[in-house]
Amino acid sequence: MLHIKQAIIVEGKYDKIKLSSLVKAVILQTNGFGIFKDKEMLELIRYYARTTGILILTDSDRAGFKIRNFLRGAIPDGDIRNIYIPDIFGKERRKVKPSAEGKLGVEGMEPAVLYEAFRKAGVLTEEAPAGEPITKTDLYFAGLSGTPDCSDKRRALQRELGLPEGLSASSLLEVLNSMMTRDAFLQMMEQREA
Repeated sequence: MLHIKQAIIVEGKYDKIKLSSLVKAVILQTNGFGIFKDKEMLELIRYYARTTGILILTDSDRAGFKIRNFLRGAIPDGDIRNIYIPDIFGKERRKVKPSAEGKLGVEGMEPAVLYEAFRKAGVLTEEAPAGEPITKTDLYFAGLSGTPDCSDKRRALQRELGLPEGLSASSLLEVLNSMMTRDAFLQMMEQREA
């Protein structure tokens, strides 16, 4: 499994599922053209562009390039790199017929093709960060999920960390695990309570 420090931007949930089996990274989905109106997701993508960098991996069809170009224009600064998959014609297994252009998308690519696309993009891999990951239980005991005022506490922490407000507990957990280890998180929460 490749360990990627940058956040990877994909179009849909099947792309995310495919990549999750190949790479250890934060994977954000645009929900296709939904990204054009999703201000919260755009803010999260901008955050990652400024901090860890982002890798845009959309399908190689017109829609994929339209989304890719939109993101390039909507993200004013940060490390933005593109990963391109080759034009391979066919249809994904879950679909009844091929896409309008007849090309396979990210979800239809063989693992070796995706690994090669990452290699060609010059994406460096590294070992998994040392330390245990933050868990949903940790969020619960920190009052960030499962309590009456957890939404307010999450928003306060997100503001403090420069993250967009309104992230769900699951989204926050994914972001926190890309930013710090469990020990660092517990130490930060202890200092906030003091």
